[in-house]
Amino acid sequence: MGNFTSSSSTALPPLKTVTSCNVDRFATGAWFVIGNIPTYPERHASNAVERYALTQGKKSNDIDIDFQYNDGDPITGKLKSLPQKGWLVKDKPGEWRVSPFWPLKLPYLILELDTDHYNYCVIGYPNRNYAWIMGRKPVMDGKIYDSLVEKLVKDHQYDVSKLRKVPQKWTAEERSKREVSVDECPDEMLATD
Repeated sequence: MGNFTSSSSTALPPLKTVTSCNVDRFATGAWFVIGNIPTYPERHASNAVERYALTQGKKSNDIDIDFQYNDGDPITGKLKSLPQKGWLVKDKPGEWRVSPFWPLKLPYLILELDTDHYNYCVIGYPNRNYAWIMGRKPVMDGKIYDSLVEKLVKDHQYDVSKLRKVPQKWTAEERSKREVSVDECPDEMLATD
């Protein structure tokens, strides 16, 4: 996910995060950004994918994050990468800290999570200026997407007027170039035109 800015909304209560998150399951495989209230660098992002890798105590951070997207068109847009570092917050399974660069450590709040299958999640930011709806595949069932948007509004008091669907248009070549597996982006989800 892109860089954040800080402004605050004092009229709203703090966001509530999930109370359970198996980080080993969460940090395995790709997360496709299906919708977002974007940060500045993400305004025209397409084929946005985030990957996490647990560092297993080998580094000062807990998680290495690889965020990649095409700038503009999903196939011809320039590929951008924003590596980040992540830290788990002790005794708060739904709260991490993420750093796009030192010394900045920003809140990463897991607001919604499919705790049965880890197929979707919603990430929020305290001032509600940013949000990410992510899934394990580049296409999300419309009913699930709509329910997550509704939860952003009803459960988390988000204004979703700036929420955008992130274009996810994949070819076999793009899938291979980006090292996305066939399990993550099955052939039936590839663009046909």
